[in-house]
Amino acid sequence: MKSWLKILLLGLVLLLAACGDDTDEPPTETDGAGDAQEEEVEGEEETPPEGSEADPEDSSEIQMLTVEFLNVDGDAIGTAELTEEDTGVLVKLNVEGLEPGTHGIHFHEEGLCEAPDFESAGGHFNPTGASHGHDNPDGPHAGDLKNIEVADDGTSMDELTAENLTLQIGEDNSLLKEGGTALVIHASADDGQTDPSGDSGDRIACGVVTTE
Repeated sequence: MKSWLKILLLGLVLLLAACGDDTDEPPTETDGAGDAQEEEVEGEEETPPEGSEADPEDSSEIQMLTVEFLNVDGDAIGTAELTEEDTGVLVKLNVEGLEPGTHGIHFHEEGLCEAPDFESAGGHFNPTGASHGHDNPDGPHAGDLKNIEVADDGTSMDELTAENLTLQIGEDNSLLKEGGTALVIHASADDGQTDPSGDSGDRIACGVVTTE
């Protein structure tokens, strides 16, 4: 009986000793580092590949814009699409409601179109101080254009080139100067030489040339 008790007590002591030695292993040097590294990666902004980041839009590089025409009653009658080309500014008209026949058309110096007379557009855009008219030896104004032909139905889809102008902001001959400019259609034909506007009559349609 005593031997059995001794054996039982010895087994209990050994069991308690084994439990005391079963301690948690100390954390390794890498424990927790993975989480920290993961947080660092998540918080780090992704760097785009070299050369892939788009440059901010350069406001001086305008290639095309649309001009909205108003008539003397302030009604919209169509548009002119202006496109920068090597030969100047291409003007594509798409207007209606005009009197059939030949009409003068010019770029004017102020970006204002106040009906009914559009005098707010000022004179022709003329940064070089030239005389008016393509047939004038001292001309033309930079804003002078060839005449347009309005069809019997009152429409015009003419295409013209303003060889002495640009849409590039900052240039002396830019239509997008501070305050903009205006594109004006006149009641009569431009004779190509008479100052200041080729005897082309009243201003019957006007559109502001601006990026705003």
